[in-house]
Amino acid sequence: MASNLYSAADDQQEIRLVDEVLLSQKQAFGDNPYLSVKARLDDLMRLKTVILEHQEELVQALSADFGCRSIDDSKMGDLMPTIMGINYAIKHVKQWMKPSKRHVGVLFQPAKAFVMYQPLGVVGIITPWNYPLFLSLGPLTTALAAGNRAMIKMSEFTPATNDVVKSMLGKIFTKDKVAVINGGPDVAAHFSNQAFDHLLFTGSTRVGKIVMAAAAKNLTPVTLELGGKSPTIIDNDIDIKDAVSRFILGKTLNAGQTCVAPDYILCPSNRVDELKQALSKQFNKMYPTVANNSDYGAIINDAQLQRLSQWLSDAKAKGAILTTLGSDDEQTCIAAGKIPLTLVNNVNDDMLLMQEEIFGPLLPIVSYNNLDEAIAYVNDRPRPLALYLCSHNAVTQKTVLERTHAGGVCLNDAAMHVAQDDIPFGGIGPSGMGHYHGHEGFLTFSKAKSVFKKGKINTASNAFPPYGKLIHKLIYKFFLK
Repeated sequence: MASNLYSAADDQQEIRLVDEVLLSQKQAFGDNPYLSVKARLDDLMRLKTVILEHQEELVQALSADFGCRSIDDSKMGDLMPTIMGINYAIKHVKQWMKPSKRHVGVLFQPAKAFVMYQPLGVVGIITPWNYPLFLSLGPLTTALAAGNRAMIKMSEFTPATNDVVKSMLGKIFTKDKVAVINGGPDVAAHFSNQAFDHLLFTGSTRVGKIVMAAAAKNLTPVTLELGGKSPTIIDNDIDIKDAVSRFILGKTLNAGQTCVAPDYILCPSNRVDELKQALSKQFNKMYPTVANNSDYGAIINDAQLQRLSQWLSDAKAKGAILTTLGSDDEQTCIAAGKIPLTLVNNVNDDMLLMQEEIFGPLLPIVSYNNLDEAIAYVNDRPRPLALYLCSHNAVTQKTVLERTHAGGVCLNDAAMHVAQDDIPFGGIGPSGMGHYHGHEGFLTFSKAKSVFKKGKINTASNAFPPYGKLIHKLIYKFFLK
């Protein structure tokens, strides 16, 4: 399992690199501040090609960093959405770049108004460890589509993946265009204190506050993609087996180490036992074994493994009922760095796993008696990054959509909204701010610059002082009403 392999000397070297690269990127951007469509498409095509050429190296590096990570989890969670996002940007960037025509009022005619989308400059991207490819190269895609340069701070917990990403990007981009920064927390702190033209951070709410405070010193705008406790509401009318099939992959993918994984289940109180049985049956079908199963991922490192184990012990001590799915021996799984999907019911707010985002294969089940009660439970807590509803009832869907807030929603699915290129991704409140992906990513990394254009005829001179002329009276009569 991965650990921070960067020494103090490594960190100092990376800190110096941050300063050097930022200066060079700002200078390079100043020399060429508006890239053509062709230049942007060339950047995106080279990025796509180099990723596809290094697929095998990437999935092997990801597995090495996690100790065990399913090749398919890496392909579905890291590689595919990255390539799909690049393809979408390639298809649409020309249209995104076109100036947007706007209305000009009669008083100001003859004239034109439009909005042009101008690159911001140098974008800083701080990447977490759970999906180090998608969460670094996904933002890079939209930053490049918008015509920017970028610096990417990779997580200290994914050194093998970092090496591959740095090597392959170095083959297609000079450092004054795209640069990868490694190192530990000191480097990340230094990175977030730089005067980027935009800073995107993906990670925990706690660290997000630190990053935002650092960015504020430079008035650097931020996009924060945080986490939170994303609920799944099961309607009383849906078939339980059907409901389980809708959210279980979102929970077990990457062993639950996903920011949009279902964090807890809201289940009708009379169906909890039925839900547990259906979950057990489906999990065993997907993962007949856990410890020696390459399809089921390990927890990233010992610290995270211990945290999850402690949270389970804490919940049990406070009255929770734990149901570990699968037939593997607990110690065998722990030795392999793994935790099987573990159901936790009879929960309360005193338990640690009900206070913070779980980020692992633990699944609390909260019972409710009616939909109003379930909605109130969600709304009484910080707004989540995602909300999932398992229901085929149109009225129930409408009610939940209108009465709850979340960064994104899936109806009868979980986590897959993140892979949709034509809808924005982002949190709300404690789960983040701002959006990226697709067109919204292009807009996030662009300045929407307003342009008002007058031709040879200058009608404004008619309204010059001295005031009180007939033209002023007519202007006020027709427009001040």
